[in-house]
Amino acid sequence: MAQETTDEQSTAQHAASSLTQEERERIASMSYEQARDQLIQAVQALEAGGLDLDQSMRQWELGEALAKRAQSLLDQVRAKLDAAQAQQAQTAQTAGTQSNLE
Repeated sequence: MAQETTDEQSTAQHAASSLTQEERERIASMSYEQARDQLIQAVQALEAGGLDLDQSMRQWELGEALAKRAQSLLDQVRAKLDAAQAQQAQTAQTAGTQSNLE
């Protein structure tokens, strides 16, 4: 049931979003640096003012999608680092032991 609620929320968010499927796909394929740089541009556009309500909402939605992409990439890197550190710790524990020589 919790999964249905999450799926419904995701569907509702996409329906309410002004981002097109193509824009969402483009964001999903961005590198961290690309997402970060475009997020900075979106924030600057909002901070500069002069946008009407629809333009402001679009920039906000774009910023949210870009921030989510950047965070996802950071989370992936963190997971890789954690795995590498765990592997190093395991190797250090077995260094010079018979189990390491097999």
